[in-house]
Amino acid sequence: MLFNSLQFLLFFPVVTILYFLLPQKFRWAHLLLASCVFYAAFIPVYILILFFTIIIDYIAGIMIENSEGKRKKNYLIISIIANVGVLAVFKYYNFFTANINDLLHSIDITTRTVPYLDIILPIGLSFHTFQAMSYTIEVYRGNQKAERHFGIYSLYVMFYPQLVAGPIERPQNLLHQFTEKHPFDSQKLLDGLRLMLWGLFKKVVIADRVALYVSTVYEFPAHYHYLNLILATLFFSIQIYCDFSGYSDMAIGAAKAMGFDLMTNFNRPYFSKNIQEFWKKWHISLSTWFRDYLYISLGGNRKGIKRMYVNVAIVFLVSGFWHGANWTYIIWGAIHALLIVIFMLYTFNRNATKTLPPLRKMIAVVSTFLLVTFAWIFFRADSVQNAILICRNIVTGYNTVPFQLALRSVTGAIKFPQSASVISVVMIALMFMVEKRLAPDLATLNKKPYADIVFCGAILSMIVLFGVFNSNSFIYFQF
Repeated sequence: MLFNSLQFLLFFPVVTILYFLLPQKFRWAHLLLASCVFYAAFIPVYILILFFTIIIDYIAGIMIENSEGKRKKNYLIISIIANVGVLAVFKYYNFFTANINDLLHSIDITTRTVPYLDIILPIGLSFHTFQAMSYTIEVYRGNQKAERHFGIYSLYVMFYPQLVAGPIERPQNLLHQFTEKHPFDSQKLLDGLRLMLWGLFKKVVIADRVALYVSTVYEFPAHYHYLNLILATLFFSIQIYCDFSGYSDMAIGAAKAMGFDLMTNFNRPYFSKNIQEFWKKWHISLSTWFRDYLYISLGGNRKGIKRMYVNVAIVFLVSGFWHGANWTYIIWGAIHALLIVIFMLYTFNRNATKTLPPLRKMIAVVSTFLLVTFAWIFFRADSVQNAILICRNIVTGYNTVPFQLALRSVTGAIKFPQSASVISVVMIALMFMVEKRLAPDLATLNKKPYADIVFCGAILSMIVLFGVFNSNSFIYFQF
């Protein structure tokens, strides 16, 4: 079920109202049932995959807590293998199969090929898999008691606001909230609705509008000149941020309306002054997951400088592969690994936290944004060949198409009216102004009730006037 659908417009108030009307002892069951309905709205049969991993991890958590030594570790390994195994089959099997078959063809072995699986990737598989893995790892480390209530544990994995695209929660933050009483709180309800409204604005007014341009250009990049490619790439940077952070805002807001606190997933990443700061502010729940469970497990910075750089590179390569079974995502991860290592080398024995003068700070922010935008080319392109084509044409295309001619056709060539371009740019500027001045959860407005009314009224008006209501899925659902 999409947050930007009519279904959800009916689903959310019904679920929230019933939650507060029901006695405390029935609330977990109500939320679990609602979460099942929410997930089944996509592909109902895939809820069985969720149940499979939930049962294994629930049992594994108890067995880990009741065991010692090697046996304890073995139960953790079984849990990890089960979760990674599901990912491997549904998300990566056909990728590896394609590469193996290409290798066989390259050495003239065409009589034998590995068969493909005709399956669809379950929505949000990587997200709820990682959330489930964080539970068993934390139980193994002794930071979390094993949950004995099967329904509560199931709800931890399936909680509908963040089930399909995060934030990827930790058991220490979320599990206990399902057994706590959340009385109706009008302020939390208003905070949640405001954040949901803001997330919807970012999705339907900005992300889905610029997506019309991005999709057209990136589908056939060879048909468009360098200014089209530059604008489409810049638009995609905005699209993916507004699409994903918009989802996170709506997820956090939907949970907050019922009294639940989810972690902040974005903290104005495009205002970052360097690539390391960007990754502290972008998809925070995933970045910290890889830090805590992969980077530290590999040794972190405890085994020397060279090993630290290797560990950083591994984390970003795995992060790229986590995003998708395509070489473009791996290259995207490799680009960020290279940028992070270069930054770390540059700042080694330097004071990287010193305050920059305004002009240098602006240059640093713009430079970081452009580097991130360059990497997004590989993230968005459907093949490595197309990504390279886009990069080459951006750099050399001015030799084949005069600038004045390219400028005149930058929107008209793809039937993207200039009015749509103006609306997009104005809405993007407004979004950045709001995020620059207000806290990520917009709680600053709690102290300014009149400004809050004006803000919410204006945002709602712009959603109605400029929203693109074609029920576009969220980008990160495919991961």
